[in-house]
Amino acid sequence: MPNEKSLDYEKHQDQADDPNDPQNWSTAAKLTTYLTICFYTFLANVNGSNFTVATKAIIAEFDVTQTKAGELVCFNVFLFGLGNLFWVPLMRVIGKRPVYLSSMLLLSMMNVWSSRASSYNELLAARILSGFAAAAADATVPAVVSDMVAPDQRGHCLMIFHLALTSGLFIGPLINAYLVQDENWRWMCYFLAIAVGTTFLVSIFTIRETTYLARTSQKRSFRGWMSLTIGYNPDASFTQTIWDILRNAAYPQLLWCSFTIGVSVGWNIVVQLTATRTFTAPPYSWPQGSIGLLSLSGFIGAVFAFYLGGRLIDLISTYYTRRRGARLPEYRLPALIIPGTIAPAGILIFGLCVANHTPWVGAAVGYAMQAFGVAGISNVAVTYALDCYRPITGEALVIIFIIRNTIGMLLSLYAADWISKQGPAKVFGEMTAIQAVSILLALPLFFWGGKLRQITHGYGPMRRFGLD
Repeated sequence: MPNEKSLDYEKHQDQADDPNDPQNWSTAAKLTTYLTICFYTFLANVNGSNFTVATKAIIAEFDVTQTKAGELVCFNVFLFGLGNLFWVPLMRVIGKRPVYLSSMLLLSMMNVWSSRASSYNELLAARILSGFAAAAADATVPAVVSDMVAPDQRGHCLMIFHLALTSGLFIGPLINAYLVQDENWRWMCYFLAIAVGTTFLVSIFTIRETTYLARTSQKRSFRGWMSLTIGYNPDASFTQTIWDILRNAAYPQLLWCSFTIGVSVGWNIVVQLTATRTFTAPPYSWPQGSIGLLSLSGFIGAVFAFYLGGRLIDLISTYYTRRRGARLPEYRLPALIIPGTIAPAGILIFGLCVANHTPWVGAAVGYAMQAFGVAGISNVAVTYALDCYRPITGEALVIIFIIRNTIGMLLSLYAADWISKQGPAKVFGEMTAIQAVSILLALPLFFWGGKLRQITHGYGPMRRFGLD
């Protein structure tokens, strides 16, 4: 790799002692802010995955096809990504705290509406708007980590975010499956409305504004942190930020990150929908709640990824930095080896077990391996992207999550037809190959990523920051 200045943008000396700078906050202030936001991320992903376990109930109540029932998932997932095209530019102008509070209030309201929907179209509209509201808990979070945490700790901290995200994907179906079984699908929405509403009330007191605008070195009081205007930046432009987001699609590293995460998350949606269809039908004939129990295997896989996909990234990066004298984003990529091997194998195992109607344990092991990969691969890729484009972290993550969720939308919409035409064994074999290719594309980035950044930093939004 060419020798390059580190992209770790150090704080100016006049900020080093400012108690209002998020990197100088107490550990308690950082934890309460970050953990509250991550809990909201968990609930936002529960919102995105809840109707994967309710397809039979929706078909029965509204007399729609399986594809139409799947639209409640796919269009929610799509807006879950696309909504950041609004929330992140707004965050740049008014700050992060008011964005989180506004989106929580809206998400709670949309779940109240969903719970009272009297027609399929009304429910679909509420689901689309709930995906838009939940989007604020997605691409905005790595920017919070960048605000508060030093570079050598970001991988570990981002793993907490990804653990919250994947927990929503796997614990959510467990909760919702039993609600559907013991009550009805509307109770999934009641539950989320109450949980998000309660989180909104807690967040008023726990989420601080992490956008740092040097104005005064006087320590802000607790009451001062309650203000909704601390992060207001009169120099920021909503429309310019949208334009920056769209131009980020020209950066090869971000395209690779988008595709790799999109494949991982997309396959997870296919696994969840396939599990629901397969295990509620003969020869398994499970009750709805047992489908939720199967998702526990996914959660276990995600928990194992907490260290191997988080702290390990920082350790590997530090090891290469000491050997070569500069901290480069590419030093994060070798951490892909473990989740990048386990995840494709898990996809294949799950598909073959489902195709051959083996005992459920085999499918559960494959599910856990695939979930391990979702958490580990996503965290490595996001951490790499954050290091490459730290000055525009929020904007960079938006294009990643828009592409990621577009892939997820298409897969949730067409997965059933894909599997019915080719059969699960062939489809999951193709999925394994696609995921392996997406991971292997990290090899040229490891060797030539620095040169690519030198070239691409000359255009797009990074042109304003250079390589300093």
